Parts: sequence; structure tokens; C-alpha cells
Amino acid sequence: MPAAPLPVWPLTLMFALMPLWWALGAFYLGWSVLGVVLLALLVARGRVPLPAGTACWLLFLALVLLSASRLDRATAYLTFGLRFGFLVTALIVGVYVHTLVREGAAWERVLRPLGWYWLGIVALGWLAVLAPTFALTTPVELALPHAVSGQRYIQALTHVRLNEFNPVSRAPIYRTAAPYPYTNNWGTAYALLVPCVLAYLTSVRTGRFRRALWLSLPLSVVPAFLTLNRGMFLGLGAGLLYLALRALLRGNARLILSIAGLVLLVWIVSLVVPVQDMINARVSTTDTNVDRMDLYLRTWQAVERSPLLGYGAPKSVDTTLAEEPLGTQGLIWQILYSHGIPALFVFLSWLLLAARRLAAAVSPAGFWLSTVPVIALVVIPVYAYIDPNLSVIFFAVGAGLAAVAGPVNRAALGPSAMSRPVPLRSWRTRGFGRAAVPGRRKPSARAGVATVPLRTAASVPGPATGAPDPVAEHAPAPVVPEPRAPADPVVSPPPTTVADRPAPEAPRQGGTP
Repeated sequence: MPAAPLPVWPLTLMFALMPLWWALGAFYLGWSVLGVVLLALLVARGRVPLPAGTACWLLFLALVLLSASRLDRATAYLTFGLRFGFLVTALIVGVYVHTLVREGAAWERVLRPLGWYWLGIVALGWLAVLAPTFALTTPVELALPHAVSGQRYIQALTHVRLNEFNPVSRAPIYRTAAPYPYTNNWGTAYALLVPCVLAYLTSVRTGRFRRALWLSLPLSVVPAFLTLNRGMFLGLGAGLLYLALRALLRGNARLILSIAGLVLLVWIVSLVVPVQDMINARVSTTDTNVDRMDLYLRTWQAVERSPLLGYGAPKSVDTTLAEEPLGTQGLIWQILYSHGIPALFVFLSWLLLAARRLAAAVSPAGFWLSTVPVIALVVIPVYAYIDPNLSVIFFAVGAGLAAVAGPVNRAALGPSAMSRPVPLRSWRTRGFGRAAVPGRRKPSARAGVATVPLRTAASVPGPATGAPDPVAEHAPAPVVPEPRAPADPVVSPPPTTVADRPAPEAPRQGGTP
């Protein structure tokens, strides 16, 4: 008896209700609890297909656990457990989403919780613009013992604010942060979520939710600009450049126009919000770059003394110009200092593997999702995302890997779908991390766009439903004209029509189409 399909509501509970968890002070502390719900459903479901790179991530988790032996104070185990919970929860989210897509869940339903998460980010961003000084003592903060809630890190997670504000700065400014404790986390989330929203918009062409996402894109630029996050702009720019190069290589004019339209939108908003002047003023009146460089230098000097396992967690010292602990201000430095050089190597290997696998996508939605690991790679020198943002990365990568690996046969969502799926042929993989090799024969134009980019159709689909084309399957016998007396012993065959062409044969088991 086949197992019941996984439900989508746990993802909705986790991602769509994010503003509620933030207001309760449970956004960070309760995130892993919601991950346990997903894990329980996966265990009850039984055997599930694991996405590519799972073994690499499990090795990373093992190295992180080994580094816990380097912790030298009891309170450090609390923050270590919280960060480790984010790492495990991200993997659970990726496996859950990957399984949903592989089992044929509607693409619209799978991506919608992430769309709601984006709308929550934009709504809280605008609330930060309209009420910059708003702060809230949350129920979770009141429930925690003072010895716990009084710690600087836990205080930042449970006592919520809409903006990050540094009163000792020579040019203080309110910078968008909610639902995160720091504005850099908001900027990282923005850079990662924009491709996910565009993946939804290019694959679902109807519905009020789609119209809400379209409206939110231009509205989101204002709170994004007010973060003054240079890393956010760098990450988005790198993702768009990567996508533009892929579009040029494939001759995809529509995708190039979409990228140009997005850049034009940002430029128009920049005429209203003088973000470049604000960034220049902030850099010229603060020592943020000098502080960062000093912090990075001290961090590397500490890593040289413990290169294999690190120190388990970031640690505050009084020998740097910056107020932040060693092992902060960038995920590279956090992993290096906390877990050692081997852990960083494995982490980067997972991101590179995910980027390589997703580079095989050919559908519009697949193109946009393929930029997520690229953006994650670009921002790690300056921003860290061992927090709910890591689950956003795994959400996008899990969905993209499932669509690339197939089979994903589902009906069209409106006039255009993530694809118009077709029956799939068997395929094989050549080499480590290589894409499956499709058949050399190009599909007919009437075949539409395949959901699974690494496979080819066994029969030519119909233009709307994805069902096999009756013309190809039940082609009428060719009409043979009345025989005439041959003028020559060699008789030329009648001209071949589309209907005369036989359907392609299925490949041998395990062979290349």
C-alpha cells in the first residue's frame, strides 16, 4: 500500500506564520521546534528520496559536533545548540520540500509558503519604515529566566525591534531589520528570496496570490534600500550577472528582458531614495571597514592556533577595534573560528555541488532558483546565515534539485506552468556532479517546455495538458496514390509528412536516450 503524500501545511505553519512567531519572540528559539514537526512527518512517511549533497551536509554536521569539544563555558552550549538546530532544521526543510516535489505535489502549493514568508518580510520592512523606533517585549522574553534572557545574543533574538540603530555612530540611521535582530540578516534574506519569488511568478500565471507578489516586488525596494547593505546589492548583482550569462549562452531573449526590467525597476526607485548617497555618508562617517578588517585579522590569527576544530562558537575579546566577537561579521569567519578549516571546506563543497546541479535547469523557474546557491556563495565573506535564512536556501535548493532530477509530472498552472510536463525516459549520470545527458535529437517545437530539464520525452506531448499527442501515437496510415506504370524501374517513395514519422523508441534500460 503506497504511503500517503506529505502535507504542505507544516511548511505553511513554519514560513507563512513567521510574523506571528516574531511577535511572540519565538522566531529564532522556536524555529527548530517547527523543524521537529517536519522531521516527525518524514519519519512517519518512511523511506524518502534524499537530495544530492545530503551526505556532504551530514559530514559538515559531524564536524560541527566535534568542534563542541572546544567550548570552554557552560553558557556557550546554549548558543551552540541553537545554531546547530538551525543547521539540522535546514536539512530537514530541504528533504521535506524535495520529497513533496518528487511525489508530484503542485508546484504552486509547494512554493506558496515561501511566498508568504517573503510577503511577511516586506510587510515588516514597511512597518520599520513607518514606525522606526518600535520595540516590543515579547512573551518568550518574559518567560525565560533572566540569566538566559539577559545574555546579549538571546536578548537580541527575543526582544524584537523593527530597525537596527547604533546611537554611538557619527551618522546614526534606522536600518530595516525585522523579523531579524540585525539588518544584515534582513538584507541576506532579501537577496535570497527575490529569485524564489521570481521563480513562482514565472511558473504560475494566474491567481490573486500571484498579483500580490507582483505588487510586493516594487514595494520591497524601499525598505531594502534603507538597510544600506552593500553585501545585499553585491549578492543580487552577482546572481543577476550569473543568470544573464546563462541566458546569453542559451540565447534566451525573454530572460534577458526580465533581468533588464528588474534592473530598470531598481534604478527608478534609486532616483527617489538616494541610497548611494546614504551609503557614502555612512561609510565616510564610521569606521565599519577598519573595524571589520581588524576583526578578520584577529579571527584568522586565532584560527591558526586551532585550525582543525576551531573554538566551538564565536567568542568576545577586548583586543579588537570592533565590539563584535571573533568569528562574526561573515559566515566564512564564523565557520573558520567556530568549527575549523575542514568544516568550511565541506560547507563550500555543498554550495558548489548545489550550484552545479541546479545549473542543469532550463525552465524559467529553474533558472531563477539556480541563482540561490550562487548568491549564498557571494555573501558569505561579509554576512552569516546560520539562522532561518539557511532554511530558505535549503527550501529553494530542495525544490530545484527535485525538478532537475525528476520525475515531476504535474498539470499546468494556468496558461503557463513551471512546465508542461511530458512522459520521461530513463537517463544516467556521467561523472560526479555532472548533469544527466539527454538525447541528441532536439524535441519538436510543439513539445512545449519540459518540467524536468535533464530528460527527454518518450512521446510528443499535447500543447496544453502534457498528455501524449494522439497525432504521434495514433498516426493514420499514409495515403498511397494510385499506382502508375513506372517510367523507370526505380520508384521514389511518397513524401514523408509529420504524421508519418514514428514515435521515438524507448531506450534500453540504463542507456542514454
